[in-house]
Amino acid sequence: MVSTGLVSWWATGQVRRFALERNLLDVPNARSSHSQPTPRGGGVAIVASFLLTIAALAWADAVDRRLAAALLGSGALVAVVGFADDRWGLPARWRFAAHLLAALWVLWWLKPFASVSGYGLTVSSLWILLPSFVVFITWCINLFNFMDGIDGIASIETIAVALGGALLAVVTAIPAGTAAPMALAAAAAGFLVWNWPPARIFMGDAGSGFLGLAVATLALWQTSYSAPLFWSWLILIGCFMVDSTTTLLRRVRRGERFHVAHRSHAYQFASRRLAGHLPVSVACGAITLFWLLPIALAVALRWIDGGWGLLIAYLPLVGLAYRFCAGDSHTQHLREALHLPPH
Repeated sequence: MVSTGLVSWWATGQVRRFALERNLLDVPNARSSHSQPTPRGGGVAIVASFLLTIAALAWADAVDRRLAAALLGSGALVAVVGFADDRWGLPARWRFAAHLLAALWVLWWLKPFASVSGYGLTVSSLWILLPSFVVFITWCINLFNFMDGIDGIASIETIAVALGGALLAVVTAIPAGTAAPMALAAAAAGFLVWNWPPARIFMGDAGSGFLGLAVATLALWQTSYSAPLFWSWLILIGCFMVDSTTTLLRRVRRGERFHVAHRSHAYQFASRRLAGHLPVSVACGAITLFWLLPIALAVALRWIDGGWGLLIAYLPLVGLAYRFCAGDSHTQHLREALHLPPH
């Protein structure tokens, strides 16, 4: 996997050089969390290095070919659509259609439909599971995009989640289960060298949407081997899931146009109040590894019920989201103006 990381690092540098030559810069505006024009589109390097690695591993029979087919088809689609949106801007309905098609492609190859149990209940109906998994994939694509708003956060979260996913594969004895998660972690790490605060390049929608798709695909692939792993992956991505979902629900409740870009996520407010991106991005990775991962492992090993594990994992994160006023731009602006602590 060292080679994957090196390819990602080298390719990111090339993309940055190209972006600077063509003046493809992300110029700060009122909704930005950065203050300097910065090259964008570096996520292409993550996509290329990871998919090339997956293709090579599949050819060598070192990774499940169902997983490879799911990742290669859907990943390429999401990345291309994300790149087009970065470059020219696409209508939301086109992006949604592409994300829906990518989700269906993943489910066609993986078929993780046996059953999901939690809170003492078991759901095995295809009519419930199929729409639920489609929503899961499309939401993961978008929540990684929403959360990629400060330097390093999406890369660090991906590394932590992917390493956690590799460990889940080990403890549940999934055949050749560590290769794909480790490759994803390596691809994100290579990019992180350039994206470490202060970032020298941004990944853009092509990268963030792809990372969400890759994480969701790995989650459902592991679920096809062991149903509790669906809960384990939901727990692993808790930092992003809780912040994005809390922010969305509160904005909808306030009647705001939730699909319009903003900077009222908890992590964005935290980065402003803590005077930097690095503490928040590192904290996100630390929470994933030292709080969420142990609970995810306990669920995977069937020591605790998945639904209750999710509740235990998420409750403190919901508290943090409210502490940093997720989705409440009015309170955030008031506290910043009065120099008040988050709560």
